[in-house]
Amino acid sequence: MSERQKIGVVVIGRNEGERLKCCLRSIPTGLTTVYVDSASTDGSVEHARSLGTHVVELDLAVPFTAARARNEGAARLLSLKPDVAFIQFVDGDCEFETGWLSAAKEFLTIRPDVAVVCGRRSERFPEASFYNALADREWDTPVGEAASCGGDAMLRALAFREVGGFDAAMIAGEEPEMCSRLRTAGWKIWRLDCPMTVHDADMHRFRQWWLRTVRGGFGYAQVWDRTRLTPRPLYARSLARALFWTLGVIVLAILLASLFGPRALLAAPIIWFVQWVRLSMRTDPREAGLLVVGKIAETVGAGRFLMSRLRGRRSGTIFYK
Repeated sequence: MSERQKIGVVVIGRNEGERLKCCLRSIPTGLTTVYVDSASTDGSVEHARSLGTHVVELDLAVPFTAARARNEGAARLLSLKPDVAFIQFVDGDCEFETGWLSAAKEFLTIRPDVAVVCGRRSERFPEASFYNALADREWDTPVGEAASCGGDAMLRALAFREVGGFDAAMIAGEEPEMCSRLRTAGWKIWRLDCPMTVHDADMHRFRQWWLRTVRGGFGYAQVWDRTRLTPRPLYARSLARALFWTLGVIVLAILLASLFGPRALLAAPIIWFVQWVRLSMRTDPREAGLLVVGKIAETVGAGRFLMSRLRGRRSGTIFYK
């Protein structure tokens, strides 16, 4: 098998339009590529097939999740190329940076203890909106051994098979959850100081940011629930911070009101205002405001996860576009 044939690519998407076209064009020729589509209506399937890409159309009878899409894409890829050593996953709204696939493959080749490698994902238009700029900074994570990766990452096929891939029931946070199982199995996750993909968040409105943050809160709760009995449970601190700055502040205000009268309920907005002022001293006031409001959105997401558990629902489509 040639060096290039050691890599296979799995792309997932739904109604990505031009972004999917850019994604598929950025994949070097000669690589076996599988595109997994979640009921697109914009011609994504037809375009992918026109490029010779193998296509998996997900069955609508089963709830869509990104984890399920990646698993089905990997299964098709490995059925087509059983000897593929490395699986590169990428979201359909991303485009590969030149040289990334080779750099990732070379690192995994010389580091047999590493199961997953990722690089720097950057936003295509960070200047287009404040929300895009925030996303670009969010992608800039520390280099070196990491706790988890994101949706764009190269995985060692052997390790992927060993842990059974992604948990298809995960609505969000499927990558950290799988990485937790990989670490438990003795593998390492690594982030390289190397450009990996260009992402197009296309966030221009508060509602888009709010829904994304609610989804993040859902993911925090779901991943913590999956990993809480492991030696290194994930997102416990993130959940605790969200709950403290929302429910904790509200409960405190109610307790004060029971002691000192209804006016003490003003303690809640005062505490949030003081927190905004404190954060504004370290960052942009707009970002500080979103950090405060974001805790509410994360708590809403965590609450939705709790309700889904109480109703006995393990998966759904509400957060997967």
